[in-house]
Amino acid sequence: MGLFPNMIMDAATNASLQIQWNNFNLLNGNDWTPSIQLALLMTLLMLAPSIVMLTTSFTRIVIVLSFVRNALGLGSNPANPIIIGLAFFLSIFLMAPVGERIYKTAIEPYNLHKITSKQAVEIGCRHLKSFMLGQTRAKDLEFFLDLSRLEKFPDKREDLSLTIVIPAFILSELRTAFQMGFMIFLPFLLIDFIVASILMAMGMMMMPPAILALPFKILLFVLVDGWSLIVKSLVKSFF
Repeated sequence: MGLFPNMIMDAATNASLQIQWNNFNLLNGNDWTPSIQLALLMTLLMLAPSIVMLTTSFTRIVIVLSFVRNALGLGSNPANPIIIGLAFFLSIFLMAPVGERIYKTAIEPYNLHKITSKQAVEIGCRHLKSFMLGQTRAKDLEFFLDLSRLEKFPDKREDLSLTIVIPAFILSELRTAFQMGFMIFLPFLLIDFIVASILMAMGMMMMPPAILALPFKILLFVLVDGWSLIVKSLVKSFF
C-alpha cells in the first residue's frame, strides 16, 4: 500500500527538479549542454569576488580608504571589515546605473525568451566594458594592445575584447588610486614634519613624533569632515 504513494512522490520530485533545471538553464534551444552550463556556473561562482573587485569601482575605493587609514596612523582602525564594507556599498551605489542597464537590456529580455544567453552575455559585457573604458587611460589600452600582437586592431574602443580592457582598466585604477592616496598623505606628512621639528628644537629627540602627531592628525581630519570629503572625492572621480 505504501509503494504507490512513494512512486507518486518520486515522480513529483523528479518533475519538480526538471522544471527547476529548465528554469535554471543558462542557454536555450540548441545552446550549450547542461554539463558545460554547470561548469560555467561553478567557474563564475569561484571567480565572482575577483570579478566584482577588478571590474568595478571597488579597487580604487578600497585602496584610497586604506591610504586614509595609514596616513592617519591609526593602525587597524577602522577595521578591515568596515573599510571593505564601505567600499562595497559605495561600489553598489556607483555601479547601480550600469547594473540597471544590464538588467533592462540583457537579463529581462533573456527571462522573457526574447534573446539567447549568448546575446545576453554580449549585451551585459558591452555595458560593463563601456564603464571600464570610461575610466581607462588610452596609454594603458595601447600598452596591452601592443602586447596582444593582434593582426588587425579594432576601429573603435568599444570593439576591444575584455582580455585587453580588463587589465588596462585595473592598471588605470591602481594608478588613479595611488595618485589620490599621495594627495591624502601630504597634509598628514606636513603635520609629522612640524611636530618632529618642534621636538628637535626642544631637545626631545627620544620622543617619537608619531605619538604627538596622532592627536593633531585626528583633530584636523575631524575638523575638515574628512570622511565626507574622501567619499565625495571618490564618487566624483568616476564622473
